[in-house]
Amino acid sequence: MDMLVNLQRLPEDQAPDGIRIDRALPPDRSRIIVWVRDRFGEGWASECAVALSAQPNTCFIARKEGACIGFACYDATARGFFGPIGVAEDARGTGVGRSLLLRCLQAMREAGYGYAVIGWCDEAAAFYERAVGAIPIPDSAPEQSVYGRLIRG
Repeated sequence: MDMLVNLQRLPEDQAPDGIRIDRALPPDRSRIIVWVRDRFGEGWASECAVALSAQPNTCFIARKEGACIGFACYDATARGFFGPIGVAEDARGTGVGRSLLLRCLQAMREAGYGYAVIGWCDEAAAFYERAVGAIPIPDSAPEQSVYGRLIRG
């Protein structure tokens, strides 16, 4: 299902100690896409490539000691959509994902969006509800949303 977030009611956030959340830099484009592809697959790498090609780009990365440990994008699959988001396995549960989510949603608000759609988030629905008060969008199963147009096979 897809979920909806009111961007006017975002909680405050502070990245965990030692973590930097920043908009990705163009010279890092290839490294980021490879990092995403290696950990999360070709689909998310393709979405990340679109986000990195926007001007300004719509991809944020989390870094620890200079190394990428997470990424999040918006306006990749469709305008007004948040995602994908991914965090390195050893950094999960530390607040990095929440910080990436909030930084992207703040950027969407700054760009003039009132609401954001979090696409295809069945497994992480509880996380999005807790983190930003996201609510399910009725009749938004993947086959009934923008993701219903994905090529199969």
